Amino acid sequence: MDNRLPPMRCRGSLFKWGERTFVMGIINLSPDSFSGDGLSSTDAAVEQAKRFVEEGADFIDVGGESTRPDSNPVTLEEEIARVVPAISRLRDEIKVPISIDSYKYEVVRQAVAAGADIINDVWGLKKDSRLACLAAERNLPIILASNQRDRPCEGDILPEIIADLKRAIGMCKDVGVFRDNIIVDPGIGFGKTREQNLEIVRRLAELRVLGKPILLGTSRKSFIGLTLDLPAGERLEGTAATNAIGIANGADIIRVHDVRFMTRLARMSDAITRR
Repeated sequence: MDNRLPPMRCRGSLFKWGERTFVMGIINLSPDSFSGDGLSSTDAAVEQAKRFVEEGADFIDVGGESTRPDSNPVTLEEEIARVVPAISRLRDEIKVPISIDSYKYEVVRQAVAAGADIINDVWGLKKDSRLACLAAERNLPIILASNQRDRPCEGDILPEIIADLKRAIGMCKDVGVFRDNIIVDPGIGFGKTREQNLEIVRRLAELRVLGKPILLGTSRKSFIGLTLDLPAGERLEGTAATNAIGIANGADIIRVHDVRFMTRLARMSDAITRR
């Protein structure tokens, strides 16, 4: 029996889920980045994105606001000023799809106008449901993350995530988002404890009940640092372990800072786990 999901078309490419793991490279235009990879200029963002594509990235994810729990708020104007010029430049210089990492409607709207192909909403439509309408109107893929920062889960985290993602998927369906344009993300680090994050990676395959491609974003996150007692810049091996196990448990996309290393890891993991 073939359990592969229907493919997704984006920016002239066909993403056939199940054939291999796809890699999303992170472009962080925030100096407040938790991982120390924040870029301060459009030129730096373009240079890094082009290098990521050469190293194997299938997607480039551009964000302008830190999402760590104690981060400083960024004004709408500042976030737009950070991400829109970079996306506009990148659209002319790289061929892979570009996602905009924001939950703010106006930031996303202007990013899409500048050339972004995918909406990456870390709040799963809890902050602004209009992002689903925009995805439907423009026929864009949307990544829906499960975020528990507004209501931490004290019980079994997987049923909570599945219920939350079903809510967001339902909202997308209600406004006409194409069913094959929805990607789910368990939201590693967003309102979860260290133990819950480890449990999510271990039980990632349970998200298959949603019938959507799964994005896993563990790169350099604090649960790795807490487990290994290491700062963000020394979490490469820990990130590798989470991605390898995540791929074995059904991840379709891994979102990473270290593209060359994680692309090689994904290819080897695929060779072992995929037929």
